[in-house]
Amino acid sequence: MTRRRMDSPPPDLDLQRLDLTRLKVYTIDDASTQEIDDGLSLEVLGDGRHRLWVHIADPTRWLLPGDELDLEARRRCTTVYLPTGMISMFPEDLATGAMSLTQGQISCALSFAIDLTPTGDIEAYTIHPSLIKPTYRLTYDDVDEILQLGITAAPELQGLAQWAQVRSQWRLTQGAINISMPEASIKVIDQQSNHQEQDIIIEVLEDSASRQMVAEMMILAGEVAARYGQVHALAIPFRSQPQPELPSEQELIQLPTGWVRDSAIRRCMPRSEVGLTPSRHATLGLDSYSQVTSPIRRYLDLLVHFQLKAHLRGDPLPFSPMEVTELAQGASSAAYEATLVERQTKRYWALEYLRRHQDQVWDVMLLRWLREDEGLGLIMVEDLGLELGMRLDRPVALGERFQVRVSHASPRQDIIRFQEVLGEREEVAASALGVG
Repeated sequence: MTRRRMDSPPPDLDLQRLDLTRLKVYTIDDASTQEIDDGLSLEVLGDGRHRLWVHIADPTRWLLPGDELDLEARRRCTTVYLPTGMISMFPEDLATGAMSLTQGQISCALSFAIDLTPTGDIEAYTIHPSLIKPTYRLTYDDVDEILQLGITAAPELQGLAQWAQVRSQWRLTQGAINISMPEASIKVIDQQSNHQEQDIIIEVLEDSASRQMVAEMMILAGEVAARYGQVHALAIPFRSQPQPELPSEQELIQLPTGWVRDSAIRRCMPRSEVGLTPSRHATLGLDSYSQVTSPIRRYLDLLVHFQLKAHLRGDPLPFSPMEVTELAQGASSAAYEATLVERQTKRYWALEYLRRHQDQVWDVMLLRWLREDEGLGLIMVEDLGLELGMRLDRPVALGERFQVRVSHASPRQDIIRFQEVLGEREEVAASALGVG
């Protein structure tokens, strides 16, 4: 299907694409990312003001609503990311090739031009089917280093990072809820020899300046897409989230700042919802929001692209409100199931990693109690970014750090048990008390 599609693609319906190949475009991803679906630019206007550009890959260039490629993507609904590899929504060579924003190649995109007020609100915006030529493919680590060193050869990145901070502060004034917890990235690599075990690599994804910058720009594009959809009464999937019932100010103050407090807040967050009516997204602090930045990986984002681009051309929308509702329901269910599979698979390989490192001592922190009367708590394994249950046989304060070792791990049975590693003084005290 891929070769045939590349050899004879459908006609490009967007004949008047805006040529933005003059802009310097940065794509920023993890080193292992293969589907490059977004890029950023900062344009300095004649009067010195900044215009932000968020460029999103345009896979709709390569398919039409209802064709075999669209129907297959609709069936899969989402790309599934597993430690052992990804199961792509589109054929992989198409998703990572023609559909991606590849460095040095002219690519079709959907570009959002956004002017912000000094405080970070949206002052003006336009949306364009476009042609871009990505200039640099950078990793998050690359960008963090550039930002930390203040490299003058990349003033656009410094400007984008500053605007991202402004946007983050603006959203906080609108009631956004900021939760910052480490996340584990788990990769399983097959060895060349059949006699060797697969290699498991766990990295902690910290909420760095580069990740915050990209996240803010993606949220900004989602707000613009939602505003456009709302103004023009388009049938697109809007994502919303009910206001959570958070712990009281007094309860939060009693919790240690950082992971413990964020864990308590996260626990209260309701699931987001998808519908045709714009509604507030509590965590983001936005009155309306529509996910639009991952059309290669999420069918609902692709659906927004189909609808937006048709309206920008002045064409009838390809999907009716009823069809959008049905597709949104199906895609949301499939995405939820994919998330469960990803979570379960990730946990399996995390337990397998810990099983292989049973002699290692880990620094952990108690995040919260799962069942305090039974001594069952949720701990954070700090070097791995893993949250796991542990039964404690002594009083431990929330936020307290201590050391543990794996006493038993069975990935297939989904069992992990830890025992606390006592320091020299604690061991002496335990001996005196006849414990241990």
